[in-house]
Amino acid sequence: MQQQENKDRWAWLKRSDHNYLIPFVIVTTTGVALWLLFFAHTSVLNWVKASIEVKSQEKEMQRLQREIEQMDKEIDNLRNNRDSLESFARGTYHFAAPGDDVYILE
Repeated sequence: MQQQENKDRWAWLKRSDHNYLIPFVIVTTTGVALWLLFFAHTSVLNWVKASIEVKSQEKEMQRLQREIEQMDKEIDNLRNNRDSLESFARGTYHFAAPGDDVYILE
């Protein structure tokens, strides 16, 4: 009895006037899948591009955070060590201490 019901359940697919159904389902499913993958506003490709961009931005943030920490250490060193401050001023701003000989090269 159960087998007869299963045969009857799918018998409408085997009729010759429904031969268009399977190709229609395949084409429709393929079309929707392609649309979702490539053409939709929130497509899989856009999602992958955004994911790559987020990872790139996170790496950039980490690099900048390390640079900020290094600059903070340099600032603390300049605030607390007079010799390093003097060396920094001479090297960066070309300051001279009283009694130093200054040579201008052009």
